[in-house]
Amino acid sequence: MGARALAVMSLVLCGCASAAAPALADTSGGATAAPGGGSSTSSPSGGGSGTGATSPTPSSDPSATGGSAYGTAPGVPLNPTVPGWRAKVVNGYGYAPSYAPAPVQQAIWAANQIVGRPYVYGGGHGAFIASGYDCSGTVSYALHGGGLLRTPMDSSEFEGFGQAGNGHWMTIYTNPGHAYMVVAGIRLDTSKADDPRGGPGPRWRRLRRSNRGYAKRHPVGL
Repeated sequence: MGARALAVMSLVLCGCASAAAPALADTSGGATAAPGGGSSTSSPSGGGSGTGATSPTPSSDPSATGGSAYGTAPGVPLNPTVPGWRAKVVNGYGYAPSYAPAPVQQAIWAANQIVGRPYVYGGGHGAFIASGYDCSGTVSYALHGGGLLRTPMDSSEFEGFGQAGNGHWMTIYTNPGHAYMVVAGIRLDTSKADDPRGGPGPRWRRLRRSNRGYAKRHPVGL
């Protein structure tokens, strides 16, 4: 083969290699590597991995959502549900029914955040965030978590809350001395009666046999 032919052949081969280079480079499927060689996928908060994440700082702002102000306490299941229309208590925590409206589910999940906290007379009256809760403070916290109450109420004030009578999803039982609520078939109370631990404090309990002596109120529409 002459020198001229060799030169032509070299030019053809170089042109083929140049044309193939862009195709070989585009093998990532459109993904963009994150700085530092990691994945470009990030958490919704932009913080990447949640390993070093911290719980939200408790807020005393009454307009803040009650349950989310604490974040999720250690050991508390995150937004648990059970199929159907009726809630269930599992290991001391309320599992919201899957068919319940969002405010009902959120009230149950909010109450879970204070389950086991100590009973404190007047606790939860001045602000939703407290070291302990009494009966009406507990009910207020749950309702606030469901977006149904902006400021805490005491048991006497609950006698004028919402609408009179039993609700379809929630009923608050109240008199001047005590208040508790039933949400989707489970009871949130602070009294010693039927308490699984034998003491006072915010916890889920089985339903009472009688609610005599209490006014019945419920959130409008629920």
